[in-house]
Amino acid sequence: MRALQLTAANTFAVTSLPDPVPGPGQVLVRWQAAALNFRDVQVARGSYPNTAFPLIPGSDAAGTVEACGPGATRWKPGDRVLTQVVQGWQAGEMLPHHPRTILGGVLPGVLCERSALAEDGLVATPAHLSDQEAACLPCAGTTAWNALHGSGTTRPGDTVLVQGTGGVALWALLLARAAGARVLAITSSPAKAERLRALGAEAVHDYRADPAWDAWALAASGGAGVDHVIEVGGPGTIARSIAAVRFHGRISLIGVLTGVAGEVPTAALFRKHVCLQGIFCGPRTMTTALARAVAQHRLRPVVDRVFPLDQAAQAFAHLASGSHVGKVVIGL
Repeated sequence: MRALQLTAANTFAVTSLPDPVPGPGQVLVRWQAAALNFRDVQVARGSYPNTAFPLIPGSDAAGTVEACGPGATRWKPGDRVLTQVVQGWQAGEMLPHHPRTILGGVLPGVLCERSALAEDGLVATPAHLSDQEAACLPCAGTTAWNALHGSGTTRPGDTVLVQGTGGVALWALLLARAAGARVLAITSSPAKAERLRALGAEAVHDYRADPAWDAWALAASGGAGVDHVIEVGGPGTIARSIAAVRFHGRISLIGVLTGVAGEVPTAALFRKHVCLQGIFCGPRTMTTALARAVAQHRLRPVVDRVFPLDQAAQAFAHLASGSHVGKVVIGL
């Protein structure tokens, strides 16, 4: 089979590897598409924890079951499936050993034609989605679901603020709207603002034209502040998120686009009784709940561009540039 390997930091090679054989409790899946996350860019740079080269990157893929190993009964050949990013996290809270079961980092990834995975490391693909669309669910979709419906409770009439046009932000927008919430968004250009409005954002602010988006969010929420901020920027945006959220509101800290360390205005955080929660993907029960909600509401992710496997390096660079709207996908 063909597979993408990172042989060193930012060094990509499409290689030929033996087809895997499913062992006891495993299934063999023929992948059709894989979607990238910013975490994959970090892995490629060699800056993600516990990364050792060479490796096959990627955690998000969709395809079809080709064969079942001994004792595997959950799936049958022909079933359409997508990945569970943290293979060992089936339900409940994340435990210390779960991060050692992440695809495309500690475990071999899915930027390859076939994988043999545990039968409980997969989730059924919503029937109305193509494989390219379904590949966009596992990490970004589950993370957004966890923020809105797992660690947080999103109710009709809530105001949710999303940052940017990346995968998590757009999934949060779609899922919040499906839950009856009002969505505010910030972005970096008028063109991206139009895309956000078309997807259901009630109001959008261009933070490059006016960096004071926290003041805008306060005004757009009647001066009270928003109920929930989907925080993907990290240290460079957290202070404005705290300023924008209401008293007793919630901030879901998901991304590190502006770095992994920085100052946090702790006095403002506790003075407003804000709940600041870290979110890292979610268990298989949440990925399953996400897939069911996507099917029920007929939601479709935004696919920015689809690259062939031979252009994987360009796909990673495109994602790293921040110019995308939605998910960057690689065809397999």
